[in-house]
Amino acid sequence: MTPPAPGRFLIRHEREAPQVPCPCGVSTRILTAADGAPCSLHVTTIREALLHYHQRTTEVYYILEGTGKIELDGTWYPVEPGSTVWIPPGVRHRVLSEAGLRTIVFALPAFDPADEWLLDEHPSSAACSSSAPSSVSSAP
Repeated sequence: MTPPAPGRFLIRHEREAPQVPCPCGVSTRILTAADGAPCSLHVTTIREALLHYHQRTTEVYYILEGTGKIELDGTWYPVEPGSTVWIPPGVRHRVLSEAGLRTIVFALPAFDPADEWLLDEHPSSAACSSSAPSSVSSAP
C-alpha cells in the first residue's frame, strides 16, 4: 500500500485489503470510511445473502464473476458478469448464486454496519449463517 497524505488520497491493492465475513458472504474492504473516504468500495463473494436494506446508503453492484439472481423489493432479476445494479436507500435486496459470484459493491455514503437492516435472519443454507456481525441492526 502506498501511504496517503492524510485525507488526500489512497492507493490500495485488493490483496492488501482485509477480508471480513458479512451478511452477504465474504467482503474484501478495499476502501472504507476508516480511510477517510466519503464512499466505500468492497469486492464481495456471495452465495446466499440475507435479505436487507439500508436507510441512508445507496449501493451499486457490478458483477465481476459468476451468475445468479438479485431480489429487489420482492422481484428477482438475473445477473451475470458485466451486470450493474443500482440500489437506492430503502430497497430490500439480496443475491443468490448457486456457484457463488464476485461483485464490486460501491456505497455512498461509505458503508456503515449500523445502516444495514436485516429482514431475513435465517438463510436456507449455511453459506451466510453465523456471518452477520453483532453490529448488524434488526429491522425497525
